[in-house]
Amino acid sequence: MCGIALVNVGPLTHFASAAGPQPLTLHDAGGWLQLLVQQRFFPLFSLLFGIGFSLLFQSAARRGARPRVVLARRLLVLLPLGAVHQWLQPGEALLPYAVVGLLVLLPSSWLPTRLLAVLAALAVPAALATGGGLVLIPALFLVGSALVRCGAIARLESSPRAVAVLLALSAAVAVPTVLAQASDLAASGFSIVSALAGLALAGVYASTVLLALRTRLRRPLVAVFAPLGRMALTNYVSATLLLLAAGHLLNLPASRSWNEMLGATVFVLVLQLLWSALWLRRFRQGPLEHLWRWATWGTRGVVTTTR
Repeated sequence: MCGIALVNVGPLTHFASAAGPQPLTLHDAGGWLQLLVQQRFFPLFSLLFGIGFSLLFQSAARRGARPRVVLARRLLVLLPLGAVHQWLQPGEALLPYAVVGLLVLLPSSWLPTRLLAVLAALAVPAALATGGGLVLIPALFLVGSALVRCGAIARLESSPRAVAVLLALSAAVAVPTVLAQASDLAASGFSIVSALAGLALAGVYASTVLLALRTRLRRPLVAVFAPLGRMALTNYVSATLLLLAAGHLLNLPASRSWNEMLGATVFVLVLQLLWSALWLRRFRQGPLEHLWRWATWGTRGVVTTTR
């Protein structure tokens, strides 16, 4: 969620648009954002969506519900929410996620696990060969779903060696591709090299956090990121409103100050962290998460805590 905010703040606030296009260089934050942020976090977002889909499918099956009906409702609810959010923030994720989920992820639930794994393994390089972007979404949805169904996600917590191998492999790909991208930042948009660098660096980020969670850093990491993650949908949508307000108040379209733009983003994230932690002291879910769950299962359930 923090990475996505850094990706979205520039386009959302039309940062420096009144000043005209500026060349990307490593002499300011723009070049570093291109190398370390752009195309690095939506792969994680997409992978987690696929993981969440299969986890919910398994939960619905255990409860005796019709799991595909439950998942179809869950995805259908995202369509109008994504459409409204798309109007506020062109290029947002919810609408394409809902569409791809209905057209690709839901039908894939009928596939045998081995066939799903093979399809996912073929889809990722095919998407990378086109330069990544939106075509990576269905591929990573399938990967996330396959990881759950083959049991890899369940074993991840007890397999630090596997996570370390993932880190080493991801770094081995990330270092040369990021360096290649840095050599020509102007042409480092949606290309094969940048897509591969983005996917590899996403692997580095994810595996580094997973390993850090096995150290003394676990408690502070959980304290900071768990509230944001438990209210991911609410925070994703509300970040758009908050960043739009910040862009207007700071007049970011006329600004060239990266400090102002990045400072506004950090302020929004800290604000969301604080309000998420306070909200979750009283409620089990964020407001949009509660409504989404209600629409998914067809029942309101219990939102308040036992306190």
